[in-house]
Amino acid sequence: MLDNVLYARAYTSEHQLELLDFAAAKCHEEPGIFKLLIVDSVMALFRVDFSGRGELADRQQKLAQLLARLQKISEEYNLAVFITNQMTADPGATMSFQADPKKPIGGNILAHASTTRIYLRKGRGDMRIAKIYDSPDMPESEATFCITNGGIDDSKE
Repeated sequence: MLDNVLYARAYTSEHQLELLDFAAAKCHEEPGIFKLLIVDSVMALFRVDFSGRGELADRQQKLAQLLARLQKISEEYNLAVFITNQMTADPGATMSFQADPKKPIGGNILAHASTTRIYLRKGRGDMRIAKIYDSPDMPESEATFCITNGGIDDSKE
């Protein structure tokens, strides 16, 4: 039933890049089979492998390479790429009176490589909120949903 699902776990940012080569090879071997590539927590391994401001330039350069590979795979094999990312507190946000003082990790390189960015957060009870906050062809908006044993469902509220 899940013949067209592949799963791999990366242990370093370099390993993450190697797995993209593997994914591209599988897409080439079996054209049209794969339609979605998910990278969960894209910045986690980069934050472990590159620490401190002294390694920031190297980290961002490697990140740019990964994002360029993802874009090439997406275009070459006509598949969607879905990336999850971490958020961090933005200490400067309180000075500008932002409602939510969090920002995504990865900087402008990650922001510019993304076509549509969706911010997911927990609402009241089982409710979750998805907010489109950057998209070239969709207005900023929110939708609520619940995650149930049967999958994703409309919010009760």
